[in-house]
Amino acid sequence: MNESVDVVVVGGGIAGGAIASMLAARGLDVVVLERQHQFRDRVRGENMQPWGVLEMGRLGLEDVFVGAGGGYCERAVLYDENISAADAEATALPLGMLVEGARGSFSVGHPQACEALLGEAERNGARVVRGVGDVDVTAGSPPQVSYELDGNLFEVRPRLVIGADGRQSTVRRQLGMDLHREDSKASLAGLLVRDPNWPEATEVLGTEDDVHFLVFPRPDGYVRLYLARLESSVVGGAGSAERFLEGFRLTCCPPAESLIGAEVLGPCATYRGSDSWTDRPFTDGVVLIGDAAGWSDPIIGQGLAIALRDVRLVVDALAGDDWSVEAFEAYALERAERMRRLRMAGHVTTELRCTFTPEGRRRRAGVLAGMMTDPATLAMLLAPLTGPEVAPPEVFTAENVERILSLT
Repeated sequence: MNESVDVVVVGGGIAGGAIASMLAARGLDVVVLERQHQFRDRVRGENMQPWGVLEMGRLGLEDVFVGAGGGYCERAVLYDENISAADAEATALPLGMLVEGARGSFSVGHPQACEALLGEAERNGARVVRGVGDVDVTAGSPPQVSYELDGNLFEVRPRLVIGADGRQSTVRRQLGMDLHREDSKASLAGLLVRDPNWPEATEVLGTEDDVHFLVFPRPDGYVRLYLARLESSVVGGAGSAERFLEGFRLTCCPPAESLIGAEVLGPCATYRGSDSWTDRPFTDGVVLIGDAAGWSDPIIGQGLAIALRDVRLVVDALAGDDWSVEAFEAYALERAERMRRLRMAGHVTTELRCTFTPEGRRRRAGVLAGMMTDPATLAMLLAPLTGPEVAPPEVFTAENVERILSLT
């Protein structure tokens, strides 16, 4: 079977569902190809930083994400073994004041968000095909797409293919788009629990002994937990959920005590921290978005914000009649610099939060104590929250990174 459409979106996750919804709402004929009949807990991609909340609002998708069970966090408490819990709580970060127009950060279940976005895309007129098998993409003007479904082969000739098929992107690999990757020294383990005692609008992060911990609540008592440790001492995936929860037996963070006995709701999985990027996330008739185009180390929680920024920029590029290769040059340039800055911010965060030595503890104490009087340090540390484009270029230099990491 052969048909012609405006756009084929390969992948129906956050990025794919969002861009399908936006393009279909503009009257384009959109087909989404998705392998899964039902989305699974991916143990990541659920926290949206304030700059991502701004992107969500620009796209008009707030109601969709809220309808998927998401909710805002308006304060973040930075606990640390160097300071008392009382001092940490007294100096909580007001997330709703960091980015004009953003109420704070936002947390949502990944499977629920994917379903909600695909539902919105269908309401806007997109056609979603689930259970798709092998997908073959050929670049060109126009490109060609073939896919297998229930033993039958289908061919589509769109004006544009959007690759939104995640880290292991079939589209990217088939078209020979090189992916650069840098691995972190830390791994991140995650688990979903329910704890009705956890304050709904308060997220937490901190470091104690040999673990960096993060807590992201959402409505109805759901809480996503993460533990970051060195790659040589991976936690979570190889053990039970109970062993994972023991990592929240923390002296510096008294509220974490309730998490140890929380109701376990999802799988416990561990991921090696890494950054990746493509030099040119587009070719003739094809453009990549979201993780397919490269990702940021999940330790700084940029995935949702990156995906929604990608969606907005590509949708804007398609607003006119020019769908040529040149239409995506501005998107590619902005994304390259965005990801470069986030790599630096992630590296600084990992070195500060996951250097579990006496020297690392002293350095972290020095940086945290002096950051309010050091604009270049503060801008680097806030970049994952406010957006990497907010700080001046001189913040994101090797010299500034070296300077920050030499503070004691």
